[in-house]
Amino acid sequence: MTSLLGHISPVSPAPDSSALGRIAEQTAHLEPPFAAVDAQALEANAEDLVRRGNGTPVRVASKSVRSRAVLERVLGSELTAAQGFRGIMTYSPAEAIWLAGLGAQDVLMGYPTVDKAALAAITSDRVLSGRITLMVDDVAHLDLIRDAAGSDLVKPRVCIDVDASLRIGPVHLGVRRSPLREPDQVAAFARVAKDKGFRVVGVMFYEAQIAGLPDSSVAVELVKKASASELRTRRTAVVDAVTAVVGALEIVNSGGTGSLEISSADPSVTEVTAGSGLFAPTLFDRYRAFTPRPALYFALPVVRKPTPSVATAFGGGYIASGPTSKSRAPSPVAASTALRGMIRGGLKLLRNEGAGEVQTPVAGEGIEIGDRIWFRHAKAGELCERFDTLHIVEPGSVTAVPTYRGEGKAFG
Repeated sequence: MTSLLGHISPVSPAPDSSALGRIAEQTAHLEPPFAAVDAQALEANAEDLVRRGNGTPVRVASKSVRSRAVLERVLGSELTAAQGFRGIMTYSPAEAIWLAGLGAQDVLMGYPTVDKAALAAITSDRVLSGRITLMVDDVAHLDLIRDAAGSDLVKPRVCIDVDASLRIGPVHLGVRRSPLREPDQVAAFARVAKDKGFRVVGVMFYEAQIAGLPDSSVAVELVKKASASELRTRRTAVVDAVTAVVGALEIVNSGGTGSLEISSADPSVTEVTAGSGLFAPTLFDRYRAFTPRPALYFALPVVRKPTPSVATAFGGGYIASGPTSKSRAPSPVAASTALRGMIRGGLKLLRNEGAGEVQTPVAGEGIEIGDRIWFRHAKAGELCERFDTLHIVEPGSVTAVPTYRGEGKAFG
């Protein structure tokens, strides 16, 4: 055993072994690398998201899916609403235009944009401008949109992004998003937007410090509880202040996969957003409020054996975005072998090498050249940027569907 094996990275909990065994058997004819989706797990996760929303419509975050076919499974063929899901939250204006052109009638941009060509296309088209709501949090955004529109007669739909982080003295807990935070501040901005000819139809709050943190310690749970309490009070005050300026709001958006129960419990919230919970990547393995079923895997072929205890797979360096850490690396969960069937558990990345651009060594016994190693990604939709196709595995059938990349779409 080499010295490298003395320093190995931790691995996430193993998925349901029977499900992965079935997926491996049904995809045995495919040449790896490839990505596979467990349709039964995807459906169960979708039902659980709706259950956790407790009657509040769930908007689908497209960045965590990045496959039109999967979006259609959740939202219906018109990409608009079905089975407790309603609307799409996009991450790119070009993506919003594409999806609206395909029939999606309720598209909320999750982030501001400075893409003048896209803004001109949206504001100059009656259908697109009615289906797409732009996200703003600065007067500069309003000016860019107005310049792109080229006419004071156009009344673009906008939603105001409001800072949902927790602040304790000088400590900032959460992500750095909007500069708008307090009710009076948001209301003043809404008035400016209204005076500039915009239709302010909503406000959004993304509480990353609740939705994006696993329940890893008592301290984290206390922070989540404190943040939920503070945000609920402030969110209601913001909604009341903005409503007093622009009238009733169509959208009060909040939440994420990790906080649906908390956000949906607030009567001021009209919708919650989730996306990662459909595929259930490894970053969602340690939440206590819910237990999603891993639905998205990728398989890599074993191409060499540097030692009896290390098998090297082709590719695999699919590192998730966010702070660089072990939690962002893909996790090997099983191996399909010619002699022993499925080897489950005990597979680990080498700490000194990790997942590589061209090769990924994995510590594990009994794996030979020609076998395949199954991985889970740390995040959800980002894996789709690596594959043209997702293989949807259902009992008795495997259906290939394109990712955004497979349809020739690269939205960033």
